[in-house]
Amino acid sequence: MTEKKKMRGVWSAAPTPLKEDMNVDAGSIERMVEHHLRLGVVGLFLAGTNGEGPWLPEQGLRTLTRSAVRAAAGRMIIAVQVTDNSAARILDNIDRAAKDGADMAVIAPPYFAMSYASSGEREKRIENIYLEAVRRSPLPVGIYDRGTYSSVPVPEGVLARVYREPNVKAVKDSSVMDSHMRIALSARKRRPALSLFCGYEFDCVKYLKAGYDGLLLGGGVFNGFAANLIFDAVAAGKFKEAERLQARMNRLMYTVYGGKKIRTWLSGEKYLLVRMGILKTYRNFTDYPLTRRDKMAIDRILEREKGLLLP
Repeated sequence: MTEKKKMRGVWSAAPTPLKEDMNVDAGSIERMVEHHLRLGVVGLFLAGTNGEGPWLPEQGLRTLTRSAVRAAAGRMIIAVQVTDNSAARILDNIDRAAKDGADMAVIAPPYFAMSYASSGEREKRIENIYLEAVRRSPLPVGIYDRGTYSSVPVPEGVLARVYREPNVKAVKDSSVMDSHMRIALSARKRRPALSLFCGYEFDCVKYLKAGYDGLLLGGGVFNGFAANLIFDAVAAGKFKEAERLQARMNRLMYTVYGGKKIRTWLSGEKYLLVRMGILKTYRNFTDYPLTRRDKMAIDRILEREKGLLLP
């Protein structure tokens, strides 16, 4: 499932459907998977930031993974975030993901690093966590690069060395850093089997023009069709059309997310999915505020952009 030709294209860092009691809603997962397939999405990244992985209890994560694997039935790749603060815990998470049927494990930066260590010691410890987990993982591994958005920024040298590992099959680059793009492209030149994905959904064109293999987007559950249009336009050399589509997709996202400050984020995204008939609630652990005015704006954009949202 993780051959490069099967991975190329648009992925979704999917949200996690929740019931009113905050348990995972398995019924909505089936609808969400079918919706992604309709949009042309080739892979789901579960329990990422947009999927509330850092907040989900273990049993909820396992329900999410098993339900998505069952619903996908081999029609798309299923990746699961396994991030933690030690290689031992990451490997435990990977073992559960593998047992639940996932195709790939994704590792983001640790949630915290010991502050008493020197910068050199911290770098070595972070590198050791990654390398031990990658080398011992029974699943292929993806690396989620969050750049300085992470509470523990991963040194560029560590990224370069980790990307050399044969079991690292993909990179989600959400760093919005040109230096990190250069590191990823250099690693892919050395290892052509490595797949590079843009995780910054507000400037997909830049990364595709640079040679990235696809898009892995937090808004993929609602902008996946638009993202595929951008992907195809860049592949055809129609860069002006791609930029026009990007601007249209950005307006859609900013409306759903509550403006450029992303005021409503998950609440707005999940409210849209409720209105589209995919989710039953817009409950989320982060509990982003959603006003009546926000809802009205989302209702209007749904009506105006039905062709992109419900193709």
